[in-house]
Amino acid sequence: MARIRTAFHDPDGTQYGIPTYWWKGAPPGYATRRQLTAAGLRPGGQPIAAQVLWRGIGGTRTACLYRVDLARPKRTATPAQRAAIDKALTARRTCRICHEVRPYFIPRSLGECLACAFPQEDAA
Repeated sequence: MARIRTAFHDPDGTQYGIPTYWWKGAPPGYATRRQLTAAGLRPGGQPIAAQVLWRGIGGTRTACLYRVDLARPKRTATPAQRAAIDKALTARRTCRICHEVRPYFIPRSLGECLACAFPQEDAA
Protein backbone atom coordinates (compact mmCIF):
# COMPACT_ATOMS: atom_id res chain seq x y z
CA MET A 1 0.00 0.00 0.00
CA ALA A 2 1.42 3.39 -0.97
CA ARG A 3 2.30 5.98 1.67
CA ILE A 4 -0.47 8.33 0.58
CA ARG A 5 -3.05 5.57 0.74
CA THR A 6 -2.00 4.52 4.22
CA ALA A 7 -2.07 8.15 5.38
CA PHE A 8 -5.74 8.36 4.43
CA HIS A 9 -6.78 4.85 5.51
CA ASP A 10 -8.76 5.09 8.76
CA PRO A 11 -11.80 2.79 8.50
CA ASP A 12 -12.41 2.92 12.27
CA GLY A 13 -12.41 6.73 12.43
CA THR A 14 -9.85 6.88 15.23
CA GLN A 15 -7.61 9.44 13.54
CA TYR A 16 -10.10 11.62 11.63
CA GLY A 17 -13.25 11.14 13.70
CA ILE A 18 -15.23 9.40 10.96
CA PRO A 19 -14.27 6.48 8.70
CA THR A 20 -11.79 7.74 6.14
CA TYR A 21 -10.67 6.14 2.89
CA TRP A 22 -8.27 7.05 0.09
CA TRP A 23 -9.32 8.01 -3.43
CA LYS A 24 -11.36 5.16 -4.96
CA GLY A 25 -10.80 3.11 -1.81
CA ALA A 26 -14.23 3.34 -0.20
CA PRO A 27 -16.11 0.05 0.26
CA PRO A 28 -19.39 -0.59 -1.55
CA GLY A 29 -22.47 0.88 0.06
CA TYR A 30 -21.11 4.45 0.24
CA ALA A 31 -21.63 7.16 -2.37
CA THR A 32 -20.94 10.87 -2.78
CA ARG A 33 -23.78 13.34 -3.24
CA ARG A 34 -23.14 13.44 -7.00
CA GLN A 35 -23.20 9.66 -7.22
CA LEU A 36 -26.50 9.61 -5.33
CA THR A 37 -27.93 12.25 -7.68
CA ALA A 38 -26.86 10.23 -10.73
CA ALA A 39 -28.69 7.22 -9.26
CA GLY A 40 -31.85 9.29 -8.65
CA LEU A 41 -31.33 9.44 -4.88
CA ARG A 42 -30.67 12.10 -2.23
CA PRO A 43 -29.06 11.84 1.23
CA GLY A 44 -32.43 12.40 2.89
CA GLY A 45 -31.17 14.08 6.06
CA GLN A 46 -28.73 11.36 7.06
CA PRO A 47 -25.41 12.44 8.58
CA ILE A 48 -22.12 12.06 6.73
CA ALA A 49 -21.15 8.40 7.13
CA ALA A 50 -17.54 8.53 5.90
CA GLN A 51 -15.12 10.62 3.88
CA VAL A 52 -12.56 10.24 1.12
CA LEU A 53 -9.30 12.17 1.36
CA TRP A 54 -6.73 12.70 -1.38
CA ARG A 55 -3.91 15.06 -2.18
CA GLY A 56 -4.93 17.55 -4.83
CA ILE A 57 -4.28 21.06 -6.02
CA GLY A 58 -4.16 23.35 -3.00
CA GLY A 59 -3.65 20.59 -0.44
CA THR A 60 -5.75 17.77 0.88
CA ARG A 61 -9.18 17.41 -0.74
CA THR A 62 -12.26 15.89 0.88
CA ALA A 63 -15.39 14.19 -0.42
CA CYS A 64 -18.25 13.29 1.93
CA LEU A 65 -19.77 9.83 1.66
CA TYR A 66 -23.34 8.83 2.49
CA ARG A 67 -24.84 5.38 3.00
CA VAL A 68 -26.73 4.22 -0.07
CA ASP A 69 -29.13 2.04 1.94
CA LEU A 70 -30.36 5.09 3.89
CA ALA A 71 -30.72 7.32 0.81
CA ARG A 72 -34.19 8.35 -0.31
CA PRO A 73 -35.56 8.88 -3.82
CA LYS A 74 -35.25 12.37 -5.27
CA ARG A 75 -38.30 14.55 -4.95
CA THR A 76 -40.07 15.69 -8.09
CA ALA A 77 -41.55 19.12 -8.61
CA THR A 78 -45.31 19.54 -8.38
CA PRO A 79 -47.25 20.81 -11.42
CA ALA A 80 -47.59 24.23 -9.74
CA GLN A 81 -43.82 24.41 -9.16
CA ARG A 82 -43.14 23.41 -12.77
CA ALA A 83 -45.54 26.11 -13.99
CA ALA A 84 -43.78 28.72 -11.81
CA ILE A 85 -40.38 27.67 -13.16
CA ASP A 86 -41.61 27.85 -16.77
CA LYS A 87 -43.07 31.31 -16.12
CA ALA A 88 -39.79 32.54 -14.59
CA LEU A 89 -37.70 31.17 -17.47
CA THR A 90 -40.03 32.78 -20.02
CA ALA A 91 -39.66 36.10 -18.20
CA ARG A 92 -35.86 35.81 -18.51
CA ARG A 93 -36.27 35.44 -22.30
CA THR A 94 -38.78 38.29 -22.78
CA CYS A 95 -37.39 41.69 -23.83
CA ARG A 96 -38.82 44.60 -21.85
CA ILE A 97 -38.38 46.98 -24.80
CA CYS A 98 -39.97 45.08 -27.72
CA HIS A 99 -41.80 42.48 -25.55
CA GLU A 100 -40.73 39.60 -27.79
CA VAL A 101 -39.81 36.20 -26.36
CA ARG A 102 -36.32 35.39 -27.59
CA PRO A 103 -34.75 31.91 -27.89
CA TYR A 104 -31.96 33.00 -25.49
CA PHE A 105 -31.85 34.53 -22.02
CA ILE A 106 -31.73 38.34 -22.10
CA PRO A 107 -28.30 39.50 -20.85
CA ARG A 108 -28.71 41.21 -17.48
CA SER A 109 -25.89 43.60 -18.35
CA LEU A 110 -27.94 44.96 -21.27
CA GLY A 111 -31.45 44.64 -19.87
CA GLU A 112 -32.83 44.17 -23.36
CA CYS A 113 -32.54 41.75 -26.26
CA LEU A 114 -29.62 41.96 -28.66
CA ALA A 115 -31.81 43.34 -31.46
CA CYS A 116 -32.90 46.27 -29.28
CA ALA A 117 -29.45 46.84 -27.78
CA PHE A 118 -27.63 46.82 -31.13
CA PRO A 119 -30.09 47.89 -33.84
CA GLN A 120 -28.98 47.39 -37.41
CA GLU A 121 -28.44 50.63 -39.32
CA ASP A 122 -30.49 50.99 -42.48
CA ALA A 123 -28.31 50.72 -45.55
CA ALA A 124 -29.08 53.62 -47.89
